[in-house]
Amino acid sequence: MSAPDPVPSTTAALLDPPLHVAIIMDGNGRWAAARGLPRREGHRRGVEALRRAVRAVGELGIKILTIYSFSAENWTRPAEEIGDLMGLLKRFVRKDLAELHENGVRVRVIGERAGLDPEVLSLLREAEELTKSNERTTLIVAFNYGGRQEIARAARELAIDAVAGKIDPEKIDPAAIESRLYTAGLPPPDLVIRTSGEQRVSNFLLWQAAYAEFVFLPINWPDFDRTALEEAIGEYRRRERRFGGVTARAGV
Repeated sequence: MSAPDPVPSTTAALLDPPLHVAIIMDGNGRWAAARGLPRREGHRRGVEALRRAVRAVGELGIKILTIYSFSAENWTRPAEEIGDLMGLLKRFVRKDLAELHENGVRVRVIGERAGLDPEVLSLLREAEELTKSNERTTLIVAFNYGGRQEIARAARELAIDAVAGKIDPEKIDPAAIESRLYTAGLPPPDLVIRTSGEQRVSNFLLWQAAYAEFVFLPINWPDFDRTALEEAIGEYRRRERRFGGVTARAGV
């Protein structure tokens, strides 16, 4: 007997989307190089893809979108490229914040803030403050973020409290660690998408994505659109999520 035809991605996405989708937005530089364009143009087109992604998430009923916008390791890139990325971030917030707010998007930023440029820090705080009461969609921006650094930070905070006698070290469990993560109070991602064809997590949501489904797309980030998102969700729904125990269909 032949296997049944897979559920069309568009239908799957609209029927029952995952609650939380996280995206590693990769391939801006390769997209530009393939077209003989400077890397900054790839990053600019990547911002356009981000706008499409945020709109598509809202339209599909996905409640939480986490994006890997700038990792803790990205500071090793050339100074000119870092400047271009910071400039794009500033323009994105200034240009898109009003639309995000009007569309009921709550912005939440995770990552280390110490040492950030004061103007960038001010814009991030403005985005969070303006949108804090919105409930349609939550956009989590991982900025100056690293999964290992986040877990080390949580462990350090717990160790300080244990030394001070505020907590019993014997009672430190996964829930205690989760309560000290940047994402405390948020559900873990159901689906992690990475573009560009690379198949690695790159220090992204190491704790939170322990049981997430991963979908690696062969397209570079500037080409990402609603169709690509629906295809990834369709693949997610065809998976079986076991969580180390009883088998469960991903979309059920």
